[in-house]
Amino acid sequence: MGDHFKDMPLGCCGNSCCSDCCDPLTLSFGGSLRYRYMNEANRLRPMGDVNPTTYDLWRWTNYLELNRGDDFSVFVEMIDASIFNEDLPRLPIDENRTDILRAYVDLKIGERDGNPVRLRVGRQFLKYGSQHLVSPLPWANTIRNWDGLTLSSQGVTWDFDAFTTRPANWATSGTGKYPTSRDKADESQTFSGVYTSYHPGESSALDAYWFWLREQEPLTNRMDGSRHTVGLRYWGSHPVACCCGDVARTWAWDIEGGYQFGHDNDLAGVEQNVSAGFFSAILGHTWNQATWTPTFKGLFWWGSGDNDPTGGDINTIDTLFPFGHAYWGLVDNFGGENLIDYSIEASVKPTDKLTLLSAMHWFNLAEGGDRVYNIAGAPLGTGSTGSNLGQEFDVVGTYAVNKNLNVQAGYFWFWYGGAINNGSLARGDARTAYLQTVLTY
Repeated sequence: MGDHFKDMPLGCCGNSCCSDCCDPLTLSFGGSLRYRYMNEANRLRPMGDVNPTTYDLWRWTNYLELNRGDDFSVFVEMIDASIFNEDLPRLPIDENRTDILRAYVDLKIGERDGNPVRLRVGRQFLKYGSQHLVSPLPWANTIRNWDGLTLSSQGVTWDFDAFTTRPANWATSGTGKYPTSRDKADESQTFSGVYTSYHPGESSALDAYWFWLREQEPLTNRMDGSRHTVGLRYWGSHPVACCCGDVARTWAWDIEGGYQFGHDNDLAGVEQNVSAGFFSAILGHTWNQATWTPTFKGLFWWGSGDNDPTGGDINTIDTLFPFGHAYWGLVDNFGGENLIDYSIEASVKPTDKLTLLSAMHWFNLAEGGDRVYNIAGAPLGTGSTGSNLGQEFDVVGTYAVNKNLNVQAGYFWFWYGGAINNGSLARGDARTAYLQTVLTY
């Protein structure tokens, strides 16, 4: 569906037919339609509680791309994201009506190891590594984007990206402005960095990065300051062959840690030095030739908290622009700040089109003297007793009707612990159900 709208030739060097001596201009057209029905109760929502609450989410994206080989491309994409039949006040992250999602020019400005060095200018996505810190957040109804510059190069053994940007979709960066008018870059916030990946072989890589977030407008979950994040990530896979030479099993791993420093104003408006960090580890194993191709994973996350908010330093990690839905429970109760998460995950493929996944999480506060932080990174509540946040069990099924259409359904349970139920956030156990369809063209 829609394949004939991809790479449509527009002409070749002024000749009536193409030859090997030139790269023709091509035009591509495509997009996606996504609908999601949500039914949830007792979730730690940023805008309060109605139990149960139901709502519908709709998202349409559509793009045009003009391309001339490796030399340049021009890409423009629109988005219309809306929420309806909602019981609660709508969240800014759920709505962005008829706006520009991406609009950039991508230029080849040189070569390295036979590969192009590229400069991208304009509104674009940023996505790096495990997406623990930088992600366009595709699960959300709106999508994170940035206005700025990106310089990128891929080589034989190492790649690098360097960028300097400002958030364009303010709903996903904290302010919630412009849901029904033209998006503008957030002039108070600058996000820059360098991301490198060393991959001497095909099975593993070592990533190193530096991110710098400069914020000049304090908000509930965005302090006025300057944070630097430096980190390392080691990831890869190792196939295990059977006696006939085929891959019987595959080990996979993803280990990452980072340190954050700089200065911020705390929630009382007092400037303090920052000293914070995080660590994550994922180990997985797939039985490639077993029935249903089962995969098991163990996951661990530690994001630092501040046990003494009056101690003169800020020790709570800022997870920047994360893909939290992929890691910290599908209910979307918590961000990675002041959080410890132990989890196990299992998935099977009964057919080539059907994937079933289940996961179990055990959550704790990293520091009992710090606050609980929601999925947006905002502190919640006025205090708690103990460090046990609770447990979560998730079940998701995805059916690929064909390459253009998939249907997904999920059900999640959350049983709150003493850190929630013995404080101002006390509530009954949470649950979420959803049904989603995605059509691409």
